[in-house]
Amino acid sequence: MVFITYVNEGVFTLASVSLKFGIGASEEVGFEVSRLGLKRVLLVTDNNLVELGIAKRIIDNIEREGVEVDVYSDIEVEPTDISMVRAAEWARGRVFDGIVAVGGGSVIDHAKVINLLTKYPANIMEYINKPIGMGKPVPGPLKPLIAIPTTAGSGSENTGVAVLDIKAERVKTGISHHYLKPALGIVDPLLTVSMPPTVTAATGLDVLTHAAEAYTTKPYYARPKYPSPSDRPVYQGANPVTDVFSEKAIELVGRYLRRAYHNGYDIEARYYMMLACELASASFGHAGVHIPHANAYPIAGMVRDYIPPDYKVDHPLVPHGISVVLTAPPAFRKVAKVAPERVAKIAELLGVEPESSHPRKVGEAVYEAFVSLIEDLKTVPRGLKHVGYKESDIPALVEGALKQQRLLIHSPIPAGRRELEEIFREAMEY
Repeated sequence: MVFITYVNEGVFTLASVSLKFGIGASEEVGFEVSRLGLKRVLLVTDNNLVELGIAKRIIDNIEREGVEVDVYSDIEVEPTDISMVRAAEWARGRVFDGIVAVGGGSVIDHAKVINLLTKYPANIMEYINKPIGMGKPVPGPLKPLIAIPTTAGSGSENTGVAVLDIKAERVKTGISHHYLKPALGIVDPLLTVSMPPTVTAATGLDVLTHAAEAYTTKPYYARPKYPSPSDRPVYQGANPVTDVFSEKAIELVGRYLRRAYHNGYDIEARYYMMLACELASASFGHAGVHIPHANAYPIAGMVRDYIPPDYKVDHPLVPHGISVVLTAPPAFRKVAKVAPERVAKIAELLGVEPESSHPRKVGEAVYEAFVSLIEDLKTVPRGLKHVGYKESDIPALVEGALKQQRLLIHSPIPAGRRELEEIFREAMEY
């Protein structure tokens, strides 16, 4: 008998969250809570959704099934370690056997961390990804979490990742583990019609970068074989299934984001942007992301005075989808040098045909495709200068990006100090 040993990884996993998708799907939340056997749930949402009445509709639907509901709504637009710890401390004083999260990625990520820290209490830094935190794995299964997104962007309802700002270090990072995944995502495109234009743009650009980065990550078989199946991470590299999801997500964003931005009540556009979000999250949730997302974390964490249109905030903020797209044009232009066929496909799906298959021409085409889309989304800033950064900030931005090794390890091109400096410099204005 001959045994074959592999030096590199030969296995990938697909463990997407169960999803219920469609117009009016949120009206079935009570049924799903009851089906899971829950008797008392913690509903996590934000104050804006409380004011809009969206949270109340969900609560009423759950209570009609005889299930008690406790509500937490003190959620920041972009999560921080402070806000997440505060939420978990509040929740420890409550009795609940499951969680329902209603909101954008910030809300759903808060719910994931509440679930974690109430079941397995610890200093949050123990669970934060290395090298910023200790990277301790989640010890075991958590309580059932039903995630109901109201934005078409983060795809947090479909991943085992929670993203947050570490306030003391002014950098974004995350907690990643399979046990963080919701038990169910209920995805209703009608819940996204209240998103104003800039929020629509930011979340849609997040979908685009998720898909494009997942499509161009190193493939799963390019990594060394893991010592044990338990060592296999959430982000494993591109595989044939994530490739299909990524391509379709990019196509849908290219076709529908402009429409959703200019007319929030275009239900067809909202429907397909929501579908793109789920496809992209299923893709990057397995394959991972790389340079634009690594760069986004210090961009968001170091912001000084930029306040975006349409966001109800009283503090400087670069929304996540904007922070990731700011360095995407020059980043993908460089990726074209090593993955011209894939980058050409991204450009084509966004409506720009490369003049030839030469990597330089492909790079020009994908750069044009991203910049053209950004230009059409009028309230999206065209470069780092437009959110308050200067050339003198580049060293600090690079240092912040270099801390995101869990993402940069997936980059198809070298992503050291010199390469990141070039990308940040080229992203100052376009």
